[in-house]
Order: sequence, then C-alpha cells, then structure tokens
Amino acid sequence: MATPHMGSLYKELQRVFEARPTDLAKTGKLLTQLKIGLVEAGLYPPQGKSNLQDLVVTRDILEIGALWSTRVKDIPSFDRYFSQLQVFYTDYSSDLPPSKREYPIRGLNLIRLLTQNRIADFHTTLESLPLSADQIAESPYISHPVNLERWLMEGSYSKVWNAREEAPTEEYKIFVDSLVGTIRNEIASCEEAAYNSLPLKDAATLLFFKNQTELLSFARERGWQIDLTGATIHFTKKGEEKIEILKEKLIAQNLAYARELEQII
Repeated sequence: MATPHMGSLYKELQRVFEARPTDLAKTGKLLTQLKIGLVEAGLYPPQGKSNLQDLVVTRDILEIGALWSTRVKDIPSFDRYFSQLQVFYTDYSSDLPPSKREYPIRGLNLIRLLTQNRIADFHTTLESLPLSADQIAESPYISHPVNLERWLMEGSYSKVWNAREEAPTEEYKIFVDSLVGTIRNEIASCEEAAYNSLPLKDAATLLFFKNQTELLSFARERGWQIDLTGATIHFTKKGEEKIEILKEKLIAQNLAYARELEQII
C-alpha cells in the first residue's frame, strides 16, 4: 500500500470483515479511513500509472465496501461502491488478475435492479457482461438473478420466495428479501382490485407471511380493515371516486374543445 499505516488498516479490514460474526460497525469505520487514504494516495479514483498491486488492493477494499453495504442494507452505498468498481471491472480488466468477488457483486447488482423494478436496465446490464450464454447458466451468481427475473415475468412468485434458500451467498438473501417486499406490494394491489375481502389465512398464504402478526402489521400499513372476529380482511378500494371524477373532467374538456373547433370552422 501507499503507506505502512494504510497497509495495517487494510489487513485489519480483511480480518474484521472475514470474522464471523462480522463487526459491521468497525468494518464501516475502517472503510472510511481507508477511502480517505486512497484518495490522498491518488488511488481513488485510480490513476493511469498506478502500481498494479495497489490497484488490486484498492479494488478489494471497494468490493468489501459493496458487500458491507449490502449487509447493513444501505442500498445507496452499494450503488456508489458498484459504480466505483466498474472502472476496475472494465478499464483495468486486462491488467489486473481476476477477482473472486467480481461476479458475486455483479449478481447482487442485477438483483438490486430487480428490486427497483428496473427491468430494462437489468437486461442492458446482463447483455454487457463479458460472458456467453453457457457461462451465465453455469455461474450461480448470475444465473440466480436471471432465474428470478424470469419467474417474476411469469408471475411465479412462489419460486421467487423459495429461491431465497438457494441464494449463493448471504448477501443475496438480503436482496431477495427486499424483492419479496416488492412482490408483496404487487400482490396486495391485485388483491385490492380483485376482492372485497379475504380470510386472514388465505391472505397470509398469498402474501407469503409466516404468521398472523406480520400480516396484520402489513394490513394496517395498507389501510385495510381487519375483522378479527370474522377472521377476515376487507380491502379499501382506492382511487375509484377519483377515477370517476377524472373521466367527467375529460369528457367536459373534450366537449369544450369540440365547441371551439366548431367556432373556428
């Protein structure tokens, strides 16, 4: 590293991050200190004539930062780390030795795009990977989000839910949990449109809740009416009155335009 002090901090970061359980608070502090040191050393962002070994260490620090961000559920921080890593994964790909963390992190980024419903960006990012179709299928880190996207498009939400247990790393489970939250809201919107009410048990099954307490908390957030005596949930029909008002306004506007056109002609 640029200085003996930074080298010592880097070794401490590796030790703390690899420990089980990981001290996430200390990892965050070490990352902050090391990023300041990297900036001062001209390694963050990297300069064209930087020592290759220093670049490898810098990449490793940023990769630990991306994984740490996932573990503390700081998605904006993950986005920043992944953006910074793109320079190493593209511009320096032919100069640096491969990183064992690259494709786990690339896969995490793909799932992140799914959780944000950015399907077009998902496909663009997937197509930009330097992998063949066979290599994608063979990589557990890339095939996992690819399968998730396919199941989402099919509406096979139960497969997405079960995929959590098949996640290749613990960080993937965190993102899949976030994806399940997105799915729950989609299913809830469909339930509101399709039903006036549902038994609590059926609603819990459809929404992948393991117990009634979780379901009731979710129902209150959605503004649903809960009938514990009858063990049912009544859905609040949102927006119907507003839609009707909008229709009336559009009709009135169209009639006004028609009258104006008649006057012009």
